[in-house]
Amino acid sequence: MAKGMRLLAALAAVLVIGAAAGAAASGWWLGHPLTLAQPSVELSIESGATPRDIAQAWVDAGVRTDARWLYAWFRFSGQARRIRAGSYEIHSGVTPRTLLETLVEGRERMLTVRFTEGWTLRQLRQALADAPELRHLTSEWDDARLMQELGEPGVPAEGRFFPDTYAYTRGVSDLAVLRRAHTAMRHKLAAAWADRAEDLPLKSPDEVLILASIVEKETGLASDRGHVAGVFVNRLRIGMPLQTDPSVIYGMGEAFDGNLRKRDLQTDTPYNTYTRRGLPPTPIALPGMASLQATVRPERTKALYFVARGDGSSVFSQTLNEHNRAVNRYQRGQP
Repeated sequence: MAKGMRLLAALAAVLVIGAAAGAAASGWWLGHPLTLAQPSVELSIESGATPRDIAQAWVDAGVRTDARWLYAWFRFSGQARRIRAGSYEIHSGVTPRTLLETLVEGRERMLTVRFTEGWTLRQLRQALADAPELRHLTSEWDDARLMQELGEPGVPAEGRFFPDTYAYTRGVSDLAVLRRAHTAMRHKLAAAWADRAEDLPLKSPDEVLILASIVEKETGLASDRGHVAGVFVNRLRIGMPLQTDPSVIYGMGEAFDGNLRKRDLQTDTPYNTYTRRGLPPTPIALPGMASLQATVRPERTKALYFVARGDGSSVFSQTLNEHNRAVNRYQRGQP
């Protein structure tokens, strides 16, 4: 009897030691970085995929471990059914524990699309069309339909989206990205309008947006931005035509071939700021925050003219004679 009890005790000890060793090994594996076939591994998990399928898919994608271990971990954790569908990207250093956390919390791989200052709406929509893994909901919509969906029916779409980098996940609609950019511009414009100079000759946030889009297109050097804005504000104050080439070019649309000719400056369109005084009817591009701020708080200057030096900077002049001399020197190469 005593001998039998000793055998049972020995067997129990072996089982306990084995279980402890197994637990220790499991704990080490869960906290140890997984080996990846590449520095990063991507995987898209579709809705309805089983935990076993997901474990095998990670191994197939480049996680060098036994799929049975991953599946067992998913099951043992009690969170297997909380794994979310989506597009994921993991990097060197990920452990089985952090991999599961990523899947349960839905930390999906983020893609980005960039809207650049000075772009037109046409260029913005082309960037959306080229953005990978977006759901293209608006590609067949005209501008009027787009603005109606964004809650501003009848408002021109040009210039209404804030230029920035926007992150999104696989399958998100382009409308969702546009809605964020539209909301961002509304907030940025409201903030600029609230901070405007008291004597600003602009009557509404919309007029700020229009002039800021011109300032954006006319500024070659960031340090000149406030001075450029000051020139246009001075012209508005005295009723002088804005005489800005980018607005004329915008009004020409697809007829512009890269060369702006004298006849183009003399051909009247709603955007020809040589033939018409005041602001054009809509923005001509996406202004960034710097241009919005420069427009509402322009540099105090007596200048009414400026011309590009050719290195990105501009020469500012108070009189037409000074301006003509600058044009001869920097545009025509005359001494």
